[in-house]
Amino acid sequence: MKGFPMQTSVLRVLRATAASWWRHRELRRTGETEPARQLERKAVLRDLGYLRQATSLPNAHVICGDGGTFIHLGWTTVSTLAPIERFPLAVLVVARGTPAIDIRPVTDVIAFANLPRVTRNGSVNPEHSGPGRCVSLTTYIDMVEKLGAKIANDPRSRQSI
Repeated sequence: MKGFPMQTSVLRVLRATAASWWRHRELRRTGETEPARQLERKAVLRDLGYLRQATSLPNAHVICGDGGTFIHLGWTTVSTLAPIERFPLAVLVVARGTPAIDIRPVTDVIAFANLPRVTRNGSVNPEHSGPGRCVSLTTYIDMVEKLGAKIANDPRSRQSI
């Protein structure tokens, strides 16, 4: 993984996660260890790619709510129905500094549903309004925080004044 320092502990988590998938376990149980290894390697490489994107894209963020955890990487979203504590990739992404938005405390679901999306490519068109409107990640965090969300790795504190 050129240009991406990787800790052994991160690789261990990703390998353990890949090996725990039911399909990979079933292949190993039936003696098909080589296909299981190949699938596990693909899964680890894919997750390393997601981890790399999350730490390099300016608008990457994690949202954790009652409906599961979502890692937003611009045009790609990685999700699971599990809370962040049970989604190892999301835990790693947040541990490496990607902003995390915990919307579980938000009670006004209508107001939350009406929030604009975070822009995918970093550009914001201030004239655009209504459905499909996009705002910067910091503006989105301002809005969702007013609704009661908790923020980790807040990018607003990294900005110069």
